[in-house]
Amino acid sequence: MKKYEMLDSLVQKNNGFLKTADAVIAGVSRTYLRQYVQEKGLDRVAHGLYMSQDAWMDDMYVIQVRYPLAVFSHETALYLLNLAEREPVQYAITLKAGANATGLTKQGIKVYKIKEALFDKGITEAVSPAGHVVRVYNPERTICDLVRSRRNIEIQDLQVAIRAYARSKEKNLPLLMRYAKFFSVDKIVRQYMEVLL
Repeated sequence: MKKYEMLDSLVQKNNGFLKTADAVIAGVSRTYLRQYVQEKGLDRVAHGLYMSQDAWMDDMYVIQVRYPLAVFSHETALYLLNLAEREPVQYAITLKAGANATGLTKQGIKVYKIKEALFDKGITEAVSPAGHVVRVYNPERTICDLVRSRRNIEIQDLQVAIRAYARSKEKNLPLLMRYAKFFSVDKIVRQYMEVLL
């Protein structure tokens, strides 16, 4: 396969986006990539990330590429997991405690930080509205995060999420209670579940 065809294939496979890292892994030099980007008129949307002019902008994917260790959480996770009635006004992500969040907060992203021992619990993947895979916390972890942060979120979002979770066929109540114990919200989560189940 010729290099241009290989790059075309990468762009097509990634819904109109091209990562420099993917091109390099495929054996394309940065010089050749630069020529391809100029000839095809790709726009640079972030460091090492280009987008074709006919692609839909995907802010979630751009955030994920720029901050690969970030995990979408709270209201954003609800939206990605289909547990919300509406799209979040502001994206929310979680980072490990001590991580630099200046760039994210300047973009208007709500950043939560948590100690390293709890950071990895419940990480899964979801598909963004534009069709890209991003890191997100699973429903059980997200419910616990919302309960922990209930003073900083709209109570309506929490109630809608818990009702949607309680109706879900995929709910995993033992896992929810295990996470609730990790995050010290087991009494509150149990009260919500007893009312709804």
